[in-house]
Amino acid sequence: MAATVSLSSTFDTHPHPYPYPYHNHIAHSRLHHPPYFNTSPPKPKYPLPLQLKSGCYRLVLPLSSSSDSPSSTSSFFQEPLRTGRFLSNEELEKLRVLENFSYSHEFEFGSMSVRVMRPDEIDITADLLAESFAESLLLPLGYVKLLAYLVKQYLIERRALMPHTATLVGFYKGVDGGEEEEEEEEQLAGTVEVSFNKRGANASPPTPTPPKDSPYICNMTVREPLRRRGIGWNLLKASEELISQLSLGRDVYLHCRMIDAAPFNMYTKAGYKTVKTDSIFVLLALQRRKHLMCKKLPVLDNPSEIYLSSPDEALHE
Repeated sequence: MAATVSLSSTFDTHPHPYPYPYHNHIAHSRLHHPPYFNTSPPKPKYPLPLQLKSGCYRLVLPLSSSSDSPSSTSSFFQEPLRTGRFLSNEELEKLRVLENFSYSHEFEFGSMSVRVMRPDEIDITADLLAESFAESLLLPLGYVKLLAYLVKQYLIERRALMPHTATLVGFYKGVDGGEEEEEEEEQLAGTVEVSFNKRGANASPPTPTPPKDSPYICNMTVREPLRRRGIGWNLLKASEELISQLSLGRDVYLHCRMIDAAPFNMYTKAGYKTVKTDSIFVLLALQRRKHLMCKKLPVLDNPSEIYLSSPDEALHE
């Protein structure tokens, strides 16, 4: 399953690794032009300060992984932001929320868990997204490796913007329906990207353009053999729970292509409404027309109380 792809590192397609994409946004370039990627590492936006006396900010720098002290157990602090920029206390607290975030769901014949992508999961996540994009664009298998490399660079760049954005990964563990009900090996089932505010917004989002200061969900993909089991539905729910914890904004946006009836119905059942639709003139640029959809999240004391009906009512995305 996918969505309107948005890989703002610079290529634009609207893949649909699922029979009916969601709102991928890993790209935004024209299909009639060869994909162009800027593979050079991003230049730091801020100089690397030597010292900060105020207790309001801390400089997060890469640490050698040899230390296992309690103060350095977090993977986010061991594999931090490449630009060496200062993080406020509020940002550090949000990083801890991301580190501890966990969502789970029990299916009839399996279970699913969702968490923020870890550094050692970037490669498998990039491979999953690349396979989805290649499938939707009918690209030869030899092109998948190049796509995976470029997607990996994108994921690294996006991870450097945490806690203003986050990539979630969902793992599925099936259960053999036999008498002994043996558990299958856990596998990566899907992924989704969430931006929480303007600082985490993608530089080149698909049209119609969502407000940059509002939460935005994109790049949702589910592994092909595991589709129609409710995994996409639960990735959506996990995204909304995390948004409720980390964003003051309650209007959540996403894209859905007009030709994708199934995901459109799922979003509608989840409470999303179309606020704008692409002009017919986007077809001249060989792009699919898309709906921009929005949902206002309720203000809850417990974010896990968010109601999304049930996966069975969502066409088993």
